[in-house]
Amino acid sequence: MDRREFMKGASLAGALSMLSFPDIAQADEEGTRPRTQSGQAYADLARALQEIEADYLSAQRGISRPGDVSDGHRFLLHVLQTALVLRFEFDAERPSFRRIISPTRKLLGDQADAIYFEAPIRGDRRYRIRGNTSDAVYTSFTVEAGGQEGGYPERTEGAINDTEFAIGADGSYELLLGPDVSGPNTLKLPADARTVTTRSYFETKRSAAADPFKVVPIAIGPVEDPGPAPTPDDASITRSIRRVIAYLRGTTVDQPIRDLAKQPSWVSLIPNQFNQPAKPAGMAFAAPDNAYASAPYVLRPDQALVMEGRFPTCRFSSVMLWNRFLQSYDYTSRQISLNRAQTELDSEGRYRIVIAGRDPGVPNWLDTEGRPSGLVYWRFLLPEGEIETPRTRVMPLAELGG
Repeated sequence: MDRREFMKGASLAGALSMLSFPDIAQADEEGTRPRTQSGQAYADLARALQEIEADYLSAQRGISRPGDVSDGHRFLLHVLQTALVLRFEFDAERPSFRRIISPTRKLLGDQADAIYFEAPIRGDRRYRIRGNTSDAVYTSFTVEAGGQEGGYPERTEGAINDTEFAIGADGSYELLLGPDVSGPNTLKLPADARTVTTRSYFETKRSAAADPFKVVPIAIGPVEDPGPAPTPDDASITRSIRRVIAYLRGTTVDQPIRDLAKQPSWVSLIPNQFNQPAKPAGMAFAAPDNAYASAPYVLRPDQALVMEGRFPTCRFSSVMLWNRFLQSYDYTSRQISLNRAQTELDSEGRYRIVIAGRDPGVPNWLDTEGRPSGLVYWRFLLPEGEIETPRTRVMPLAELGG
């Protein structure tokens, strides 16, 4: 008998040994299991997954191609995975940071050069964060507030970046969060605070999110000891499942269908053409120090989109490719994003970046994975002065040369 077979038997023996306990009598005479709130919540979760799939992947939301449906199923399962990681075990009294995005868990416009963590918090508690910048070119914290527990926050309220708190020579720092804190290295919490998110951006040859050796040391804990966590029971497990449902719905079907006439100024709806980059205004999960520019690309297999311009003076900048669900393409085995350290510049310090479905044999190629359309997303972090809008032109691949 190997260990796995032993453990299966031990588990069964453990279950059988409980038959003499009084609460087994809760089963009815027919031997069916007891009814619980968690059982109802679990059934509601299964039903919510079906309802979300039918609504979110519908023609009303612009889903018309088989590839979009398949991508949509992958996206919904990534959202479910994220909900289980971030929301099921969710204790604002005893929080811990958990990584939001990974190469196999993507949503909310992930970034290949950033590592994100999130922790649950309450607006009426105090917390201490200890960490190390780990050679990041930028580190920040934002507080997300409002909305229902587990769901999508209503707004970002409260932000601090590494220019606003003290950092030791070794990169270490300490922050205090609470409703009544003030002074350096503090972040005030609104009454309806839900989560705190940290972003660490790296500008290295290898994308940080794809580097298994890239570690960002960070921890959070309550200032006042709340004591040991209560034993999970029917009520608490029910709340956990309902937080998962709230996150699933809040990230998908509860998001209003966007009015195309009311897009931010930096969002272009014209394929292969960008608007002037700009900063967001209070958008939840958007880094307030970032300026953005976004546009769809549409290309035939024999075409390439050429982008030309100059990086501004800023802390960090990159461009990357997403699908329609704001998930990055595969950055572990393809070049689907470029930061400044990865970009070759000409003799005048300007970039020429080429988006195409196959290697054109020139520097700065972004691989579309063969997808005929997608999103191109620029980030400019803490930019100084006006940002030059990337100029674009569609060219035959054969004319690029190599």
